[in-house]
Amino acid sequence: MSHQPLSNLPISENQTRFRELVNDALNHAKSLGATDAAAEISESRGLSVSVRNNDVETVEQTRDRSLDVTVFSGKRRGSASTSDFSAQALQETVEAAWHIARYTAADPAAGLPEADCLANDYPDLQLHHPWAISAEEAAALAIKAENAARATSPLITNTDGASVDTYEGHFVLGNSRGFMGGYPYSRHSISVAPIAGRGSHMQRDYWYTAARSASDLADPAAVGRYAAERTLSRMSARRIKTGRFPVLFEAPLAVGLLGALVQATSGGALYRKASFLLDSLGKPILSDHIDITEDPHVPGAMGSSPFDGEGVRTQARDLVVGGVLNGYFLSTYTARKLGLQSTGNAGGSHNLSLTSQLTRPQDDFRAMLKKMGTGFLVTELIGQGVNYVSGDYSRGAFGYWVENGEIRHAVQEVTIAGNLADMFRQILAVGADVITRGSKSTGSILIEQMAIAGQ
Repeated sequence: MSHQPLSNLPISENQTRFRELVNDALNHAKSLGATDAAAEISESRGLSVSVRNNDVETVEQTRDRSLDVTVFSGKRRGSASTSDFSAQALQETVEAAWHIARYTAADPAAGLPEADCLANDYPDLQLHHPWAISAEEAAALAIKAENAARATSPLITNTDGASVDTYEGHFVLGNSRGFMGGYPYSRHSISVAPIAGRGSHMQRDYWYTAARSASDLADPAAVGRYAAERTLSRMSARRIKTGRFPVLFEAPLAVGLLGALVQATSGGALYRKASFLLDSLGKPILSDHIDITEDPHVPGAMGSSPFDGEGVRTQARDLVVGGVLNGYFLSTYTARKLGLQSTGNAGGSHNLSLTSQLTRPQDDFRAMLKKMGTGFLVTELIGQGVNYVSGDYSRGAFGYWVENGEIRHAVQEVTIAGNLADMFRQILAVGADVITRGSKSTGSILIEQMAIAGQ
């Protein structure tokens, strides 16, 4: 089991070596008496450059690698990991996992996925687009974004900086039921955070662009200008009176509502009975015009994956149709705890898209303001005030007061509150102003009514 160092080899060669290492780990586990085993080996590298006021503040280069082993002795399970890929370290890691497995309590739900669920053939989803950029070039792009923000208005008096990040890695996952798979991946981003005003009248906002391929990133200057415009629009901020009003979640925040739905319908929350959406399969949980799809196989998308974190094949599905929930987000373990089948979501969701059957192409952001009429547009949320057991939702918020479909002034120091079960059923409209953040996409979402605590 002797292997050369991996650090400077091309990814294609490392994939071959990684498969050898995974095989070695699985074979050693079997030789010890393990009934089953799984191993994952990965390495990644990244560059992060941040600038402020035209000066480079930080340059961080990261390099990580890991070998993770899980060994089963019947229904007993043990796990161990190492960053040392030598033959001796590999053997010791497998033996550590085996030792743990022999002395832990048996768990009836423990075990590898069934062989017929595994993705033994899978497509290349074009997830790897390395960016050959130096620290100097990254700094120049960040400075371009920051300078564009500053040039937007003399009211932009400072910045919290701008940054350029690039990241790539690859992995191989294998188990003793015949699965062996892996692939390289990448992601890159540019962000900037301008500050407007002085003294006690200062406001800050930000914007960013992210993609797997650098060619899909927005222009740094455009990112800087839009971040500045968002910051400048906050200068009129004041409080509003307490009351109940329609609330429009700007698309980047509306993605968070989709994330809350995922959390509430994930296997871990469900089998622990820590969700307000228990036993909701086949039942209406959102407005009857709302659909949600999951498509793991979109080429180049941030949420794409041919298989999940256990090797279970992923597949496109209609999660919500006409407001009715058709599926949960389950790993092998959580599925067994619930008496169900894995949905291929060990590790999370894949390219979720929330849409409304009522949305028309002309329903852009301005049209959504008109639909709301008078109410509160939310553009920033503060704090983590979501109780997934009860569904109670209470968050500090920043946004804009809207009257007759027109923004009147910015609003600060308020709290919005409701219950997610009610909020989901009170979605009046979804905008055509669709944005993707990570693995989730939606337009702005209009909620019929929420409580707003202000003055």
